[in-house]
Amino acid sequence: MSTNVKVSPRPTAAPAEATAPLPAERSTYYPFNVFTLQSRDRPVIEANAAYLTQHPRQRVQLEGNCDERGSVMYNVGLGDLRADGVREALEAGGVKPGQITTVSNGKSKPRLSCHAERCYKENRRTDIIYVQ
Repeated sequence: MSTNVKVSPRPTAAPAEATAPLPAERSTYYPFNVFTLQSRDRPVIEANAAYLTQHPRQRVQLEGNCDERGSVMYNVGLGDLRADGVREALEAGGVKPGQITTVSNGKSKPRLSCHAERCYKENRRTDIIYVQ
């Protein structure tokens, strides 16, 4: 006995890349001479980790930055530690190591240029840069 059952095709989901926007916040910030992530940056890490785990072909470059105080060599090392800390946090959130590269800009790429704490605070950061 044959029954004519009409089966609707399954809806195809749009690719996640087309529907999920990039996280709005893509920087973490640090106190003077500190490289450990602050609790206030947890939402930034969680949002970017979630996006990257949902988009396994997406790559990011983590750029560690420092304020202008200190030697070039010291700040390059500090920038490396800041970028590495964000890398470790993203990987702990499920991001594949192959999605991440790190670089230290030291004090060579300030976001703001002035000799005041308001600028220093903005320059002590790690930027999460989405790349193709």
